[in-house]
Amino acid sequence: MPGMGGFEACRRIRAAAPQAGIVMLTVRDSEDDKVLALEAGADDYVTKPFHLRELVARLRSVLRRTGGEGPPPSPVIRAGELELDLERRSLRKAGKIIHLSPKEFELFSFLMQHKDVPITHARILRTIWGPEYGDEPDYLRSYAKTLRKKIEDDPAFPRYLLTEPWVGYRFRDPSDPDAVPASDADDSEND
Repeated sequence: MPGMGGFEACRRIRAAAPQAGIVMLTVRDSEDDKVLALEAGADDYVTKPFHLRELVARLRSVLRRTGGEGPPPSPVIRAGELELDLERRSLRKAGKIIHLSPKEFELFSFLMQHKDVPITHARILRTIWGPEYGDEPDYLRSYAKTLRKKIEDDPAFPRYLLTEPWVGYRFRDPSDPDAVPASDADDSEND
């Protein structure tokens, strides 16, 4: 490898991601190289030439050991009083169902899945409505206003769906102590 050897790369990957599965694929086939690789943190070591079926079997074995084939993440996202069920496409606030149109659901779930990340108007529009959109912030403002009426206790002072002035929107979990605080008022004229 140019710049860094495979053993050092393996050490760094293992340090940065202790649960990651690491299979080294190399032409170096001495016993010392295999031992060094395993001591550096590799889960397995395959030398060239190799048979594809063997490589796939070894990769599956590493995935089983590292939990890479674990259960999928929960399809329910919780924030404050809100509970978004991605699988059932439903939203509850304090246990009560909040009806969302299909586009409102897509928009809200997109924002909720990107908690605390300011997302531009253009990115939201292109992701939810398609690549031909991106220059229609008024269209997006109307959806944000409707969503706020449905999810916020006081839509004029939102706690969940925040405006990022001149940028776009950000979803915030008000019950998260590490969340970026909301401003005192919604500055929707500047988004």
